[in-house]
Amino acid sequence: MTTHTSAQGRPAAAMFPLVTGRRKGYAAKAVDDFLRNARSVFESGGTTLSAADVRSVAFPLVRRGYQPEAVDAALARVEDAFAARERKRVVRTGGTGVWIDRTRARAQEILDRLSRPPRHRFDRARGLGYGYRIDEVDIVADRLSEFLSDGRPVTVEQVRTVAFRMQRRGYREAQVDAVLDAVVDVMLAVA
Repeated sequence: MTTHTSAQGRPAAAMFPLVTGRRKGYAAKAVDDFLRNARSVFESGGTTLSAADVRSVAFPLVRRGYQPEAVDAALARVEDAFAARERKRVVRTGGTGVWIDRTRARAQEILDRLSRPPRHRFDRARGLGYGYRIDEVDIVADRLSEFLSDGRPVTVEQVRTVAFRMQRRGYREAQVDAVLDAVVDVMLAVA
């Protein structure tokens, strides 16, 4: 969908609903540009954008921006499409066995991390720094361990949207986020 910008810099034909009131939303132009590029790369069969790139994209927050929930749902679908294409590419060039072995090894790495004793699964924020609440992360880690080892039902959307409160000397955000991203990769690999 092509959008045109009005004199005020807002999209004339918005791709997503806009936030109202005092809330901020994603900058419409940044979202539109990213999705336009993603579509172009996907349709051309290019490799300059990956499922991980789609998952990690961030947009500036502005007044009268796009509703984050609507954009995030669309990005999840785009990520799924890129992940499926990446899986097909690996299977086509290396075979199903290569894809399965790679996914199994990645899942085992994650399981090894999540199987550590509670309160010791990730590094802590340094000094007086804040990180994710340890007890909340440990609950999610237990559930993901059960998913990886026993097949307990967990959806990709649950992993994508998990949120943690902050605490002083909590788990380092970057480590926790990296493991959650890896779990999403594994889930999409077997989807």
